[in-house]
Amino acid sequence: MTRTLVTITLLLVSTFALLGTCVYQPGESASQFGDRIRLPQANRFKAPPPLDDRQKALQDRLAAIGKAFPGEVGIAVVDVSSGARMHFEGRKPFPQQSVSKLWVAMTALDLVDQGALDLAEPVSIERRDLTLFHQPIREIVRTRGRYDTDYFDLFERALTESDNTANDRLLRRVGGPTAVDGFLRREGIIGVQFGPDERTKQSAIAGLEWNPSFSMGRGFYDARDSLSPERRRQAFEKYLADPVDGASAIGIAQALARLAKGDILSPASTSFILGTLERTKSGPNRLKGGTPAGWVMAHKTGTGQVFDGEQSGYNDVGVLRAPDGSQYAIAVMIGRTRSSFSSRFEMMQAVTRAVADHHLSRN
Repeated sequence: MTRTLVTITLLLVSTFALLGTCVYQPGESASQFGDRIRLPQANRFKAPPPLDDRQKALQDRLAAIGKAFPGEVGIAVVDVSSGARMHFEGRKPFPQQSVSKLWVAMTALDLVDQGALDLAEPVSIERRDLTLFHQPIREIVRTRGRYDTDYFDLFERALTESDNTANDRLLRRVGGPTAVDGFLRREGIIGVQFGPDERTKQSAIAGLEWNPSFSMGRGFYDARDSLSPERRRQAFEKYLADPVDGASAIGIAQALARLAKGDILSPASTSFILGTLERTKSGPNRLKGGTPAGWVMAHKTGTGQVFDGEQSGYNDVGVLRAPDGSQYAIAVMIGRTRSSFSSRFEMMQAVTRAVADHHLSRN
């Protein structure tokens, strides 16, 4: 009996110790988190193949683009069919901002595949559900008092319009940040951490704690403007030094490549999310702006707050599909920059064109 109890105790201790390694620890960057997390499931993924001369040439071109950009940037490209990956500063974690909505959407579709969620399920959005910044759904709630819809609609709004309220309500339905982190770890998605919901995250970046008054009018902006520059700078730099939603360009590109290949979701869910991302309205001048005629870009943008002329996160990630069906996962993550929008657009579009040129050079 004693031996049995000891054995059970050891098993429980081992189990909790393993689970403990799968939890984000405060002060840990995305790359450190990714290096520490090595789930058994991750062992089923093959190491990327060595680069051939053409792929090395693309990597050199990405490096030239990245080095010429006036700001901190990580760039990664993964050939979906071969798994070859080319990058510049691809392992460094950068703020995701709304790129993280991808993981909420994928977690939701994983539940759909398990039969645990029906996107046709009705849901009501009330004033208490509102968030901050970009939330087109707010005007509907303000006018009607509430908005009765379903999760199909929230899914579409979260990805194509980057609606923060739609995303946070979908996040709550799938089980919150813990559920999303669990999905990422279970799928062996390395170098990506999710962080808190939009209200909590954006308030903290500004040096504030969330208050419902922030969701309407100028409530958030007035509260932020009342803070001293020192406090705002401290909060801003803290976020950039260790972004709670940090992710590496390689981590994101590899996850998107596996998504496009059908290794994460069912065929129906894979087609559904990529089709939705093709309808993205935000960031038409980012990666999508460099897409050649006949090619298709399914993408998600991310845009962070600005303090003293400096932006904390300006991103675009997606899957580029050639006319022959070949696919490339691309992630461009700007950590911080004071550069003009035109220079950001030029850099991102140059990445898209470089990938297209690489593909065409094989013919």
